[in-house]
Amino acid sequence: MEQRLSVITLGVADLGRSRRFYEDGLGWRRGNTQKEIVFFQAGGLVLALYPLADLAKDACLDEDGLGFGGITLAYNVRQREDVDTVLAEAQAAGARILKPAQDAFWGGYSGYFADPDGHPWEVAWNPFWTLDADGAVRMPAPEC
Repeated sequence: MEQRLSVITLGVADLGRSRRFYEDGLGWRRGNTQKEIVFFQAGGLVLALYPLADLAKDACLDEDGLGFGGITLAYNVRQREDVDTVLAEAQAAGARILKPAQDAFWGGYSGYFADPDGHPWEVAWNPFWTLDADGAVRMPAPEC
């Protein structure tokens, strides 16, 4: 198996509301026209929005196991001050701020917001990583 991630699918309670949050609120551009699922190109991967009940059924999972699933999504920014800007944009779009931006123990600066379905997003500036023009994260080569 190649070391990569292709698609992250979020199970959502109201597909229209979630589409509006990402598309109208955050300004993301939709990559498809189907009514039953929403795709956004996100750098080298795709973020998908799909009704929670349908996603649970498709994966043969019980839908009532809701709550924090031990997963967060992360959006890295190019400059420290961009963290505050992105958190403000998300809040204006209807997100709930989970953790205001602050210095992180690992040397960066980050905060968290939750989208309309409660999916937690970290917004982070990492001074040890760089971002390509398309937003792809580049980690430095490990030291030997």
